[in-house]
Amino acid sequence: MHYRITASRRPALAAGRPVAAALLLALAACSPANVDWAEHGNGPEEQRFSRLDDINAESVDRLGLDWFADLDTDRGQEATPIAVGGKLYVSTAWSMVKAFDGRTGKLLWAYDPKVPREWAVNACCDVVNRGVAVSKGRVFVGTLDGRLVALDAATGRPVWSTLTIDPAKPYTITGAPRVVKGKVIIGNGGAEYGVRGYVSAYDADTGKLAWRFYTVPGDPSKPFEMPILARAARTWAGTWWKMGGGGTVWDSMAYDPTLDLLYIGTGNGSPWNRRIRSAGKGDNLFLSSIIALRPETGAYVWHYQVTPGDEWDFTATQPIMLADLTFDGKPRKVLMQAPKNGFFYVLDRATGKLLSAKAFAPVTWASGIDLKTGRPIENPAARYSETGKPFLQMPGPLGAHSWYPMSFNPGTGLVYLPTQTFPFLYAPDGEYRHNRRGWNLGAQMGTPALPDAHGALAAIRSTIKGALVAWDPVRQREVWRVDYGEAFNGGTLATAGDLVFQGNASGRFVAYKADDGRRMWSFDAQSGIMAAPVTYAVAGKQYIAVMAGYGGVGGMGPGALTNPDRSKRNISRLLVFSLKGKAHLPPAPPVAALPSPAPPADLSANADLESGRRLYERSCGTCHGSAAISAGIAPDLRYSQMLAKEAFHAVVLDGALRDAGMAGFAGTLSAAEVENVRAYLVARAKLALALRRATHAASPQGHAP
Repeated sequence: MHYRITASRRPALAAGRPVAAALLLALAACSPANVDWAEHGNGPEEQRFSRLDDINAESVDRLGLDWFADLDTDRGQEATPIAVGGKLYVSTAWSMVKAFDGRTGKLLWAYDPKVPREWAVNACCDVVNRGVAVSKGRVFVGTLDGRLVALDAATGRPVWSTLTIDPAKPYTITGAPRVVKGKVIIGNGGAEYGVRGYVSAYDADTGKLAWRFYTVPGDPSKPFEMPILARAARTWAGTWWKMGGGGTVWDSMAYDPTLDLLYIGTGNGSPWNRRIRSAGKGDNLFLSSIIALRPETGAYVWHYQVTPGDEWDFTATQPIMLADLTFDGKPRKVLMQAPKNGFFYVLDRATGKLLSAKAFAPVTWASGIDLKTGRPIENPAARYSETGKPFLQMPGPLGAHSWYPMSFNPGTGLVYLPTQTFPFLYAPDGEYRHNRRGWNLGAQMGTPALPDAHGALAAIRSTIKGALVAWDPVRQREVWRVDYGEAFNGGTLATAGDLVFQGNASGRFVAYKADDGRRMWSFDAQSGIMAAPVTYAVAGKQYIAVMAGYGGVGGMGPGALTNPDRSKRNISRLLVFSLKGKAHLPPAPPVAALPSPAPPADLSANADLESGRRLYERSCGTCHGSAAISAGIAPDLRYSQMLAKEAFHAVVLDGALRDAGMAGFAGTLSAAEVENVRAYLVARAKLALALRRATHAASPQGHAP
């Protein structure tokens, strides 16, 4: 990893006021105690800012590990810890929940919802969970298999549980619930698999469904669930409802108690390809949109569509943040979002009116946003479903900014935004068919021949970068940045101590100076950090807490580009720091070496390798890695001992390893198709073996991916 810090100018002070005055106004708006981190974003506005300042730019060099807790799930950790009354509540992979004494680290209780491991087949981006909600003595968690569970905060015992999905459909829940006016708000994911999105509200006391807002219209031959869906249906064409439509609400929410508006962000279309999904026509409301609802009834108030007619997986489910800023000399109540498509949006949160939008990362699919219409000025070549031609685009489906939380410091007036550059080659899938299991995109995944030579892979990886960017939302410009040599870096925390905290993909937990980006402190976490940190205080002592654990989308699909040397590993922990911390992590275990590939010879003479590649990318590559190169979380199938025909068919068709998370594909893939997939994997194993032999012949210390 390498750092490059630039400061394009001094920070623009919030609304042109001195820092001290702006900060005093911000602090006055905070909760009086402000020792807890009681909500997902440390308040309904989701700013992720804390007024705690004992840990500050002058004292942070004395920051040390106070305590840590090893977790029993070796998958990605994405949760925001919740701190209430001296206790820390965290969710882990597989939707497990734990409660700790926030001062000593003592485990108080643990809850396992026992998610069936084979449900992982419905999760696009690892079996993660982004956090719990805590309210009135209860802890609320959404589970991967679609349940919403209320736990007793003192004991961890379930109080009630309700199923929020149709279990016959491939929905998942990975997002954190929110509690607003006595109702628990939860959405879901699954758009890549073919579902219809919605957000639901449940009574916090009883678990009874209060309301549900569907984000895309259903079958127009039947009555719409609410009048606004009739309006939305006019923006669709074809028979979209048979394929689900998408628009899932899998992460972002915020709430304005003064306006009494709940804001949600919606996801991509299902399938991605608009020609397949909607006959190539229409904006397809409410895909990729920010929607304002009444939290008591779910009634529609307004919407702004970030990416009309989305076909690039440009979700608007990235964090939504509320703030009071000054535009054109006038105070405005604004909503801010930096979604996947690469533009930073500022809206009037009372009306949904677009105030400004500028690119915060390299963008090639559009040249800008028309402020009069609110629509992107598209590059026609980006519409691959219309041109029928491939288009190499930035950003791609992994986004210029994904779910990783951003933060806002009212004193500096800056948003601290994790960004990335990760191009993608979009191309229509001429052999598309809708399947019960696996992705349903209508776009090709992977390439027919991802190069394996070290030089070619290095050239591709050199285009993939990440950065922490301090963004001025009023002037819509970058103030400073810290460049990383890789993508998928963690969420951020801003504090009144003039600091910004962020973990990164290389396993460092870092504190930066909020006004100019100078690195003030760093800690080796031994594992990549995706989650956002929080801060809280117990008995007058300030702590910083963060979940560490490599995984998520970066630890699954793009293995050849994110972990080619197998240096990244998952060591899942909760890390807690203080100014008097003296704890130490044990030495990290060595990275396990891959065995030598041993491809079997029992292949059918008429196996179709190209068909196997396509089927693999759609059904297997999401977990095991594009081009059969694992990123290290799921097994690398080129080295599997299960490639012999009988064993492979037992696993892939019959689900022999379903309890380990590998669902069977009977009913989705035929025996002949499974044999084609096996043939492709055997070919990849043979190539890996040849590369290994060639590399070791040249250098005994060499390594081939």
